Amino acid sequence: MSALRPGDITDEMIKAMDTAKRQGLQKDLRALAANIRADAEGRYDGAEPGWRAGVEWTLLWIENTAAHLTEGRS
Repeated sequence: MSALRPGDITDEMIKAMDTAKRQGLQKDLRALAANIRADAEGRYDGAEPGWRAGVEWTLLWIENTAAHLTEGRS
């Protein structure tokens, strides 16, 4: 296997790698939100006031963060 030389890695390759990283993180964040949502189901009834609002805020923050990872990028 030969060593990489300057110019072997193009700007397109770097952009593709960045896109793949962002999409992977986006997928992980959405999986985290789904796990939180599933764990929280059924716990709202007996929860302290504000607990549900906190969970909903967290889910919204995660989704907004995930959405911004690929927003406006191609």
